Amino acid sequence: AFEAAWASACKVEASTLVVPSGSVYLVKPISFSGPNCGSNIIFQVDGKIIAPTSPGAWGSGLLQWLEFTKLTGITVKGKGVIDGQGSVWWSDSSTENPTEESESVSPLKDSTYESSPALVSSEATGKMPSTKPTAIRFYGSSDVTVTGITIQNSPQTHLKFDDCTAVQVFGMTVLSPSDSPNTDGIHLQNSQDVVIHNTNVACGDDCVSIQTGCSGIFIHNMNCGPGHGISIGGLGRGNTRACVSNVTIRDTTMHNTLTGVRIKTWQGGSGLVQGVMFSNIQVSEVETPIMIDQFYCDGSKCQNKTSAVAVSGISYQNIRGAYTLKPVHFACSASLPCTGVTLNTINLTPIQEKNHLYEPFCWQTYGELQTTTTPPINCLQIGKPSNNQVQNSNGSC
Repeated sequence: AFEAAWASACKVEASTLVVPSGSVYLVKPISFSGPNCGSNIIFQVDGKIIAPTSPGAWGSGLLQWLEFTKLTGITVKGKGVIDGQGSVWWSDSSTENPTEESESVSPLKDSTYESSPALVSSEATGKMPSTKPTAIRFYGSSDVTVTGITIQNSPQTHLKFDDCTAVQVFGMTVLSPSDSPNTDGIHLQNSQDVVIHNTNVACGDDCVSIQTGCSGIFIHNMNCGPGHGISIGGLGRGNTRACVSNVTIRDTTMHNTLTGVRIKTWQGGSGLVQGVMFSNIQVSEVETPIMIDQFYCDGSKCQNKTSAVAVSGISYQNIRGAYTLKPVHFACSASLPCTGVTLNTINLTPIQEKNHLYEPFCWQTYGELQTTTTPPINCLQIGKPSNNQVQNSNGSC
């Protein structure tokens, strides 16, 4: 039914496909595909769409459940719910599951689940496949809007934008338990000119994850938590080059999250993160509100390497509230220090005095304290490093 409705809607510019209120639809993995569709199609979700929970529907595994690809002017809106029914995947602690750090795999074709030899084995064992799908993925599209809907209980990432431009996400909700693994709220990669605002995200991983190839990202008036905070990265895994620039995150609250605003990179990578502003962030019950970690490692054996993704021009303004572990953690590369890190009006206090376990930590981090801070961040090195390594790396993006 969904395929037939899409086939009709695709032919007409500014058409609307409606999922009516009061109805629940079980929908197998499906791709709503261009590029030969009319522009400005509205996908109106007022009812509820649920994902299958039997292994047979997924075969050997798919990277996404509902996919919108190569469209211009696509809007997904409504008061409805898209439910990935992910709990059947979460309990299976498969080690093969691709993490947030290794998702730049090419999308599997829709036919994969129809004739895969693994279909028999996953049916027979009764286990879901090891590849956990993203609930909704937009690929290769422009002028994309997502508003109003609730996306909940995704097997993995809830909402992903890959190779998209001119994206707006607002007035929507992401909802999953805090212990659901790898369930990022909104995941951005290779996408430009993205605005996310007035959105609530509760999940088991990053509320927003900003990956390589992203620029012109503006996030404001967001509520994040529980979850892992808002993260740029991890970047540079497997000695890859990563470039992220012109990111603003402001007027946002974080409650009960692992980190607040974080930049994380793998040793051995190259490229650059530059031009990032974190402003007016309110935290409560956050383990580490401010973090740059250039030694990011997901638990596998990670070797020390000298090359790194350069980090420069990072501004923190008016970050305030209560933490549970450490207020500030800046761990930068010895061979490629972080530069241009500015701190203004930082006021972070331990939630309980006995939890005052760690002072601010800085390693190879250079910049400027524009005001006094609470607690004092005396470990920041004022000015610039004595060598020119950082400047030499800028040509890599």
